[in-house]
Amino acid sequence: MIDIIKQFFSGKADQTAGKGEDGGHDLKVATCALLVEMARIDESFTPQETKTILDILKSRFGVSSAHAEALMAEADKELVESVDLWQFARLINENYSREEKIGIIETLWQVVFVDGKMDQYEDYLMHKMMKLLRVSHQELIDAKLKILHGKR
Repeated sequence: MIDIIKQFFSGKADQTAGKGEDGGHDLKVATCALLVEMARIDESFTPQETKTILDILKSRFGVSSAHAEALMAEADKELVESVDLWQFARLINENYSREEKIGIIETLWQVVFVDGKMDQYEDYLMHKMMKLLRVSHQELIDAKLKILHGKR
């Protein structure tokens, strides 16, 4: 991710983001970073949330458990070093289709509702993610309902 920041300031980010193995890896880290941030926004990163994120990474990206754990560790490190979530959202916006971004919103809702409820911080962050990923409020609500109805 540091390389992406360096590329951004050197003007090469648009040429390399999302291309090749490193770009795909960076997109996975960016996606995972949003999931990790959602899990820890309420200051309680539970084992259930960790398991949910790992399961999402394995199914969404087709990676092994070890690779999913490594992605999560790298995403956590990148979050600590980042100023905000914009850098992750920018990479996603540049490389994912609208449908893929809605898929990310759905996975974020999965993390929110692992414990069966949504607190004010998770609600705030979901609305922030909606804006950062440039999806509509209706798409946000539709994704939420899809996850809630899927849990029943």
